[in-house]
Amino acid sequence: MSLFDWTEKSPDILRQGGVIAPDERLPWPQTAVMGMQHVIAMFGATVLAPILMGFDPNLAILMSGIGTLIFFFITGGKVPSYLGSSFAFIGVVIAATGYAGQGLNANMGVALGGIIACGALYTAIGLLVQVSGTGWIEKLMPPVVTGSVVAVIGLNLAGVPIKNMAASNFDSWMQAATFICVALVAVFTRGMVQRLLILVGLLVASVFYALLTNGLGLGKPMDLSGLFNAAWFGMPGFAAPVFDSKAMLMIAPVAIILVAENLGHIKAVTAMTGRNLDVYMGRAFIGDGVATMVSGSAGGTGVTTYAENIGVMAATKVYSTAMFLVAALLAVVLGFSPKFGAVIQAIPLPVMGGVSIVVFGLIAVAGARIWVENKVDFSDNKNLIVAAITLILGTGDFTLKFGDFALGGIGTATFGAIVLYALLNRRVASN
Repeated sequence: MSLFDWTEKSPDILRQGGVIAPDERLPWPQTAVMGMQHVIAMFGATVLAPILMGFDPNLAILMSGIGTLIFFFITGGKVPSYLGSSFAFIGVVIAATGYAGQGLNANMGVALGGIIACGALYTAIGLLVQVSGTGWIEKLMPPVVTGSVVAVIGLNLAGVPIKNMAASNFDSWMQAATFICVALVAVFTRGMVQRLLILVGLLVASVFYALLTNGLGLGKPMDLSGLFNAAWFGMPGFAAPVFDSKAMLMIAPVAIILVAENLGHIKAVTAMTGRNLDVYMGRAFIGDGVATMVSGSAGGTGVTTYAENIGVMAATKVYSTAMFLVAALLAVVLGFSPKFGAVIQAIPLPVMGGVSIVVFGLIAVAGARIWVENKVDFSDNKNLIVAAITLILGTGDFTLKFGDFALGGIGTATFGAIVLYALLNRRVASN
């Protein structure tokens, strides 16, 4: 199969309960809509991460599109994935730059140098996997570890919508109404409407929110003034890296977390599609590493395979790489459009929070699916303890500090799972 040669499938396959495989696609109009859904699914987190680090959100969107194109070409269009801003960088970037939490990060250049170093290390790991095979990395990260790490990503993010996206009781109820809208679309609709459950649920919930607030005055009204005032075209804020050894040493180890995330992504997609994508693992690491270096060189965040998109694929049963090519091109165009950013900003925060609850929950379930598909034996205390401790470390955002370096939540869970499994497996082997 050539890079752009997908087998076209009828939407009837989905209505009959089938799936669209990575090397297949729906007709282009439906593929385009599915691509837009993936852009929307990743948008909230991809924009939130740079805001938390003091980076330009529009540039993050642009670089997520460029990064996804890089990943697509390096993997030969075989691995369905979108690359968005990685939350694993937030803690170390804040520590390295001393960012106070408001406005643009004045020391952004130092962080960018560290992000590039991280991407270089990540690429080197990918080259090693490409040359030596996946055996050693799968030994370090078996299904019990990768399933735990994927599940932890969803669970660790759970506090974002619940704690930060509902400022009032009305907002909390609106979040509940939103995830109910998504659930109703997922269960009671058919065809393309069902496959677009995130997008349709978000639109229905937004209209409902407008009726209750703008119409009945029950909450904070939707403000569309930013949308009307925003320009259609505008340049994002590019920035240059500064290579500081201390910051590079602090940020570069995040590559290990990205490896675990990417490995978990590939395992999750393999479990959902029945297609073994392990042969592309080295190229996937290289693609993600190169994309991270390119993003850091322009002023963007470090990127990673996006768990939100795993959730959407799991719900829609559409795994075509064609829709990620479309999503990437859309993100590149939208990265130059303040108008698009204003559209997303106009979505009520509790509505986005309700959608996030669904998506993050689907991520957690995707991790559990890795356990099920690989028949992880939880009667074995080794697997039971590794999964149990990993889930709590990640969910509770357990943090360890090494001088100025802080390893939190996803990081401690990832390293903890790898080290704990190696320790316990050594004990089992010695017996």
